[in-house]
Amino acid sequence: MNRSTWRTKAIVAASVLILLSLWQIGANLLDSGVLLPTPGTTFSAFTSLITQKPFSLNVLSTMGRALRSFLIIFTIGGVLGILSGFSPALHSLLLPILAICKATPVMSVILLAFIWFTSGTVPIFSAFLMGFPVMFVQVEQGVAHISPQLREMTKAYAFRPMDRLVHLVIPSLVPSMVTGAKASLSMIWKVVIAAEVLTVPRYGVGSRMQLAQVQLETAEVLAWTLVAILLTTIGDLLFIALLRVPARIRRHRAKIGDEVV
Repeated sequence: MNRSTWRTKAIVAASVLILLSLWQIGANLLDSGVLLPTPGTTFSAFTSLITQKPFSLNVLSTMGRALRSFLIIFTIGGVLGILSGFSPALHSLLLPILAICKATPVMSVILLAFIWFTSGTVPIFSAFLMGFPVMFVQVEQGVAHISPQLREMTKAYAFRPMDRLVHLVIPSLVPSMVTGAKASLSMIWKVVIAAEVLTVPRYGVGSRMQLAQVQLETAEVLAWTLVAILLTTIGDLLFIALLRVPARIRRHRAKIGDEVV
């Protein structure tokens, strides 16, 4: 491990210690567990949460809603983004929908969805409406940046539409799709948990936050907030790890090829 990596980790550790110190000082000054519990109290509440049986059900329920939202956004946003990139008419048709999705406050979407759907469906629907424009715009812009020379080459060699999609469009759009997927995923966690807070389904991280807030269990609210942060972080790390798999496979194959030679 090089010196710059150690330096970066040391700075991050120092930043965490500073934040914890400020938190402790603030809790001591307020001297009220309801307003701001100490870090120690919060971490004790966190430990208590993860040892309870419903903890896994709450976490898995939130993860399931987030994953379903992500898959729907990735599929619909990706397909419509590609089609819109090649069709000005479809782009114009979807402009009002995109404008509405971008301009509508998250809370309005959640409240309206709560009128239309069940509490378990609201987080999925709300996350889709908030994350879809991000994925769609990234993919559509990616289409606009496909190399004109490569397009002409596929026409010169009379590529069939499917061959053009597989060998030109999708490989060219990978960076845009990755960027859109990563941005959407980060947004999905926030929207899903916010929707759970308002709709209070039977299981969910947001539901537990809401119930803890009603009971003035501030330490528990913060503990569930830590769970939400961990879920978001783990989701991002897993996504990054998946992106590195193809490169690792290529390196492994190249290494085997070198050994054979």
